[in-house]
Amino acid sequence: MRTSEWRATELAEARFPTWRLRRISCSGGCWCQFFYLRNATTNFSSSGTCFMFPASRSSSAKAWGWPSWPARSLLPQILKILGAKSAEGLSLQSAVLELVALTGTVVYSVANSFLFSSWGEALFLMLQTITICFLIMHFRGQTGKGAAFLACYALSLLVLLSPLTPLAVVTLLQASNVPAVVVGKLLQAATNYRNGHTGQLSAITVFLLFGGSLTRIFTSIQETGDPLMAGVFVVASLCNGLIAAQVLFYWNTGPPHKHKKEQ
Repeated sequence: MRTSEWRATELAEARFPTWRLRRISCSGGCWCQFFYLRNATTNFSSSGTCFMFPASRSSSAKAWGWPSWPARSLLPQILKILGAKSAEGLSLQSAVLELVALTGTVVYSVANSFLFSSWGEALFLMLQTITICFLIMHFRGQTGKGAAFLACYALSLLVLLSPLTPLAVVTLLQASNVPAVVVGKLLQAATNYRNGHTGQLSAITVFLLFGGSLTRIFTSIQETGDPLMAGVFVVASLCNGLIAAQVLFYWNTGPPHKHKKEQ
């Protein structure tokens, strides 16, 4: 009876990967308790030692994938822009290309019915990136242009998600992610080099993106098996690593006008 209850509980909760604590009776009249990943199988050695093995690669990928979402948040960048009331040092072209890449990932994943855990973070990053694009325009005195950009983007997204868009177009958009990510990051790197500082670029966001993109290489391979999805994260990791190196290099360098004000 207990076995059937465990089975029913595991099936009912299979969608949400978490770690659990189980206490069972082992050989020799002793008790054994251990942490395990839900949907894992239990094997015992002749000595009564417990070993846990994931039931599928997808379970392990989810255990890594869900916690990596906060690691790729752009919220620190948004807060830094709002706090400084300036988007100095941020490349609008880079942000737009990043938005194109994220949009391609979301649309492609929806069209192929991938697990939400494999692309959900791209959705949240997409919403945060469009916010950054608007803030850059707003603090450059182009609020009207920013509002028009939001409206056009929303309309374009609806068309891409509708049945009107052929799958071949969606696949092409996803394939364009790699050059979009590379060009976008290189534009930001060029802006940093030209300015001699990183401006309002958030160091927290840069390092979180770098670590998060490394994690997503593994989870995308395990959950989707799609080389396009994994390739985007490999390229993103390399580019984010370049930006992270610049943040360290320009760590003690700020915008010139700030020094003038202090003098």
